Amino acid sequence: MSDWTSLWYVWLILLTVFLLLLCGVSASCIKFCCRKKRLPVEPFPRHPCDLTVIGLDSDSTAHSTVT
Repeated sequence: MSDWTSLWYVWLILLTVFLLLLCGVSASCIKFCCRKKRLPVEPFPRHPCDLTVIGLDSDSTAHSTVT
């Protein structure tokens, strides 16, 4: 059997996995805290808008020049 302390690559892999888990947990906590403190804001403010519809007949001059 090999001695666990002499297997440096095993410790390196374990340290890498631990650091990745620590970064993930930290990022999740920061994201959760920032989301909780932020006030709800409407992404797009509502503005009244006007809609104009123009009907084109096949006999109109605008339709004739387009086609």
